[in-house]
Amino acid sequence: MNKLELLRTFVRVTELSSFTQAGESLGLPRSTVSEHVQALEELLGTRLLQRTTRKVQATQDGRVLYERSKDLLAHMEELEGLFRQDEAQLTGRIRVDMPNVMARELILPRLPAFMDAHPLIDLEISSSDRQVDLIAEGFDCVLRVGAQPDQTVVARKICSMPMVNCVSPAYLQRYGTPMTLAGLAQHQLVHYVRPLGSRSAGFEYQQGNKVHRVPMAGRVTVNSTDAYQAACLGGFGITQVPLLGIRELLARGELVSVLPEYPAPALDVSMLYAGQRHLPQRVRVFMEWLAVTLQAQL
Repeated sequence: MNKLELLRTFVRVTELSSFTQAGESLGLPRSTVSEHVQALEELLGTRLLQRTTRKVQATQDGRVLYERSKDLLAHMEELEGLFRQDEAQLTGRIRVDMPNVMARELILPRLPAFMDAHPLIDLEISSSDRQVDLIAEGFDCVLRVGAQPDQTVVARKICSMPMVNCVSPAYLQRYGTPMTLAGLAQHQLVHYVRPLGSRSAGFEYQQGNKVHRVPMAGRVTVNSTDAYQAACLGGFGITQVPLLGIRELLARGELVSVLPEYPAPALDVSMLYAGQRHLPQRVRVFMEWLAVTLQAQL
C-alpha cells in the first residue's frame, strides 16, 4: 500500500477529527479511510488516533506524526512539480472558500479561462457568509473581506472594495432623502451584525484616516448579506454595502445612492492560507490567478 496515501489520509482525519468527513474530502469510502489509518498504525507500531463514539483526536504520537507529515507531503508535492515546465500539467484538487457575491459576480464568470488552462486541476468552491476554519476544514485558501484577527494563518491583502450608502425608492417615498449627518436622526438603518445579539456599529463614515460612527434607529437587524440586501430592497432602511454587489440594482433604479460624501470605509479583501511551506504549486498558481482577477475588477 502506498505509504504517502496512508499519510494523506491520516492528515485529513486529524484535521477534520472525522473519518467520514475525511473520506468525503478525499473521495474515499469511510471504510477505506479506516483501513488506511489502521495500516499506518500497524506499520509504525503505535496508536495514532483515539477513537470514541463522539470524536476522533490524535494521540501524542499522532500529533508528532501529523506535524512531520504536513511538511513531508508538502515537500513531495513540490518535488512532483519540480521538473514540470508546463503549468497545464498541474494536477490535483484545490479547495477554496469565498463570499457569495465575490463568487457570483467576479470569480465564477471568469473561471473557465483558468480551468481551460489547467485541465487536470479540480476545484471545490465553498461560498457563504460564515467564517470557515481554514485549517480544520481543509481549505487551501480563503478569500475574506474585512479585518483578519486570526494570527495562525497568513493573510495577504489583495485589494479593497469601495462602499456605498443606499436605500430603495420605496424608502425615499416614505422617509424622504437623507441630506445631512444630523438628518440621520429622522431615518432608519438596517443593522448588520455577526452574530445576532451583538451591538451594531451604526452608520459609519470615513473622513481622512478617521472612522466616525453615528448611532441610528432601525427595526430590522440581519446577519447575512442576502438578508441585508433584501431588507434594503424591502424599504426597511439605509444599508452600507460594497458597490460590487449592487451595481446592477443601482443601474436599474431598484436602489438609490444617498449621502455619497460620507462613504463607509472601504473593505480590505485578503487571501488567507496556511503558509508558504505547505503550498503546492497548483495552489500558488490558483492564488495568483485569483489575485490578478480581483485586482482587475475592484
